[in-house]
Amino acid sequence: MKTLTTALVLSLSLIGVSAQAADLGHDKTRAEVVAELQQAKADGSYTFGNLEYPAPIVQRSSLTRAEVQTELAAAQNNGEVTFGTLDYPPQVAQTGATESRAQVVQELRQAKADGTYTFGTLDYPPTKG
Repeated sequence: MKTLTTALVLSLSLIGVSAQAADLGHDKTRAEVVAELQQAKADGSYTFGNLEYPAPIVQRSSLTRAEVQTELAAAQNNGEVTFGTLDYPPQVAQTGATESRAQVVQELRQAKADGTYTFGTLDYPPTKG
């Protein structure tokens, strides 16, 4: 019984594979393949070997070099440009603070007095003592 079931499953799977292969459509001609290869080389999506896989995505921009440099200078002036992983994510300067320094210091003192102030990850979340 097992042999019959196994044979039936194998034959059905082979029928499915042959049906799938028949649905692939027409084969490409050599000229079509060569044209696709030339197009891939021209637009930079052709790579060779596994060091360049996946192929880099070529991005096109409508901005001129001068416009990009102007945007970069503006971002640097606003503090939005970082270098390396230590500055990530960039800290955006806050304007129009609603509390004075004295108010913030007072809130810190109150938090320390209440026991809700923590330092580091060992004391998180804060617990009242």
